[in-house]
Amino acid sequence: MNAPAAPGSAASGPVTRAGRLLRPLAALAAVALPTAFVGVVDPNAPGHYPVCPVLRATGWWCPGCGGLRCVHALTRGDVLTAAHDNLVVVLLVLGLAVLWAGWVVRAVRGRPGWRPRWTARRAGALVVVLLLFAVLRNLPIGAGLAPPGV
Repeated sequence: MNAPAAPGSAASGPVTRAGRLLRPLAALAAVALPTAFVGVVDPNAPGHYPVCPVLRATGWWCPGCGGLRCVHALTRGDVLTAAHDNLVVVLLVLGLAVLWAGWVVRAVRGRPGWRPRWTARRAGALVVVLLLFAVLRNLPIGAGLAPPGV
């Protein structure tokens, strides 16, 4: 018995533009739904979200502290407040938006999807950046990188 043809192969027929856009649009929906929730349920109001366990245990801002407040500010178009809440999240959102837009353009043009290679060097660099950000935002010199009081 023959295995079914892979989508997009000559045996399965041509893939339409809508078919090529299915994955990027599904990824957008997967990100948009929780983002919409954070946009509606304000993390600045107490009681809606748990306190960061790192902050609670150590009193230090972790690299993710202020991330929900940042996303909430971004849903309102307030980039300056978002950057003050968590600059790393703003930069990650910007980078992911650029990658997603490139994915959509490639899908529309019928080009194969681009997959960034996740190497140990890149993972290590990301860990170092996050650790430096966490340390800096907890020092007096980096107080501007810390989110507003909880």
